[in-house]
Amino acid sequence: MAVKHTPTGIVHSGYKGGSTGCGTDTTKEKDHWVNTNDTITCAKNGCK
Repeated sequence: MAVKHTPTGIVHSGYKGGSTGCGTDTTKEKDHWVNTNDTITCAKNGCK
């Protein structure tokens, strides 16, 4: 599963309501995150 940060357009591994592969908490600013099937674009350790 992938989750997209809408203000930046960066797609992370993970899901809305949890945390991303690189450790970002998606429960903060919930309206900034959407689940997606897009290709992961985050280059940080844990997402790529």
